[in-house]
Amino acid sequence: MNLKQIGAIHSPFKTRTEAPFQGRHSDEVCEVEVFEEFLPGLADVEGCTHLILLYWLDRADRSMLKAFPPYDRKEHGVFATRSPNRPNPIGVGIVELLGVDGGRLRVRGLDAVEGTPLIDIKPYFSEVDSIPNATVGWRK
Repeated sequence: MNLKQIGAIHSPFKTRTEAPFQGRHSDEVCEVEVFEEFLPGLADVEGCTHLILLYWLDRADRSMLKAFPPYDRKEHGVFATRSPNRPNPIGVGIVELLGVDGGRLRVRGLDAVEGTPLIDIKPYFSEVDSIPNATVGWRK
């Protein structure tokens, strides 16, 4: 398996403790830099109101299989949480696209720290990506 870093995330969060638990809880504007060789992949992205960003949580502890979520004091298996500490620390963020300037995307609603490697961008489709009745059993 080979992942290619396609860009980098620039954010006001310099450490994991500064970042919000979920990007939706933040009004901070971040900049997503897409490397030059991948710029053709941005064609038509300016027509999207929201994007799904996939990023590599390069400062995560990859040995963790249990986590204490911020909303529950009980320990859970890492795959039942959104903890950044996990065997393959892939972050997912649904962000509002505020603007595009060449290979720079201005977005709001991201929880990644400065310099986080970007691995993919996908358009967010509310009719496909939203499941209103979905639940997490341990979360009350």
